[in-house]
Amino acid sequence: MPRYDYFCEANDSVVEVSHPMNDRLTTWGEVCERAGLAVGDTPLDTPVRKLITGGGIVRSGALKNPEAPPCQSGAPCCGAGACGLD
Repeated sequence: MPRYDYFCEANDSVVEVSHPMNDRLTTWGEVCERAGLAVGDTPLDTPVRKLITGGGIVRSGALKNPEAPPCQSGAPCCGAGACGLD
């Protein structure tokens, strides 16, 4: 089953969720239910947006860990010949 990353601006969280391609999650409550997470203080109906994944670029500021590896912050990933350094 495909995995998707959802961003909630209200609580600055990115959550990875697995669901069928035709499902559309639009609220924090839906994301938490699918991910098996506690909702916390964020209202269930708070909107979320699906981030581009599978080769897309995710800004490091959108991640829980802003010290993410370069390939998760838009910079090239090196290794396995990706940067021509092997």
